[in-house]
Amino acid sequence: MTQDLIATTEGAVGRLRLNRPQAIHALNRDMCVAMLSALEAWRMEPGVEAIILDHLPAPDGDPKRSRGFCAGGDIRLIAESGAGDGAAARRFFATEYRLNARLFTYAKPIVAVMDGITMGGGVGIAMPSRYRIATENTKFAMPETGIGLFPDVGGGWYLSRLPGRIGVYLALTGHRLDGAEAHALGLATHYLSAAALDEAKHRITADPQAIEAILSDLSAPAPEARILADREAIDRLFAADRMEEIVAALEADGGDWARAQHATLATKSPQALKVSLKLVLDGRSMATFEDEMRQEYAVASRVVQRHDLVEGVRALIVDKDQSPRWQPATLDGVSDHLIDQIFAPLPETEAWTPDGDDHG
Repeated sequence: MTQDLIATTEGAVGRLRLNRPQAIHALNRDMCVAMLSALEAWRMEPGVEAIILDHLPAPDGDPKRSRGFCAGGDIRLIAESGAGDGAAARRFFATEYRLNARLFTYAKPIVAVMDGITMGGGVGIAMPSRYRIATENTKFAMPETGIGLFPDVGGGWYLSRLPGRIGVYLALTGHRLDGAEAHALGLATHYLSAAALDEAKHRITADPQAIEAILSDLSAPAPEARILADREAIDRLFAADRMEEIVAALEADGGDWARAQHATLATKSPQALKVSLKLVLDGRSMATFEDEMRQEYAVASRVVQRHDLVEGVRALIVDKDQSPRWQPATLDGVSDHLIDQIFAPLPETEAWTPDGDDHG
């Protein structure tokens, strides 16, 4: 069992604690396997009534190493695998998505503590939880278009269900929400001061049947959600269902906010932008979360071996020159045919399923 995930029980509460501070608790496959194993062990255990999902602080107390709940997935492994046969990346995605689906359908209440950076894979394990706590430290985002990926781990499901065109805006730009904004949009169910978290966990452990009352009692008034001031502009300028039309609307507007969004989109992978837009638009009509994950796995299986993911990770994470060379380099170069190929269902023998061998 990996030490990157600490699974224990305290009273009638199962504790899942991410313990990879050197990577801001980014998920690797072993962590996903360990969480799946613990959830299965607790599923029919009457002595476990609820789950708390959070992260352990760095052992030396360094606040810089304790600054996030979960920064995402093991993107270096994914990119290195994608540069080869992609097998390890597909295996990681299959297991991670099974964890997302298991959390989504878990019968016992789960409390996710989104204190600090909560991005990518961190969003994927927090959002299925019945209770999602944001704090003044929360930085919530799905920034995948910047590395040639897309908001996976259920992003198509969650973002498509936000008000108006906010989900499209977040998927394309990777905009970071603070805790108050996440709470205002319903991405967090409660807003607590970070100083109240230990008390919340202590009281939940003592009385897991009273989670709702405990969190309500400890909730603090959230600051103003700044993103709501941009709601009209977001709904108007991100209204189109084609990426070229969104860019044209931003160019035609001429305002400072529109220029800033246009500049942000210009740094993103054109392929990832079109993939992400379609993912959110499709997500609205998905009948079940399993359907969403099946499509995301098909898309991920193909995107992982395309140029932009490997190049995006090189430019932003490995070499850090911040100058990715996307292929295709423009939106016009990303054909509808290419997007159709990326989104085509996998053969039945290769398709994602909610159950599988995740212990090897």
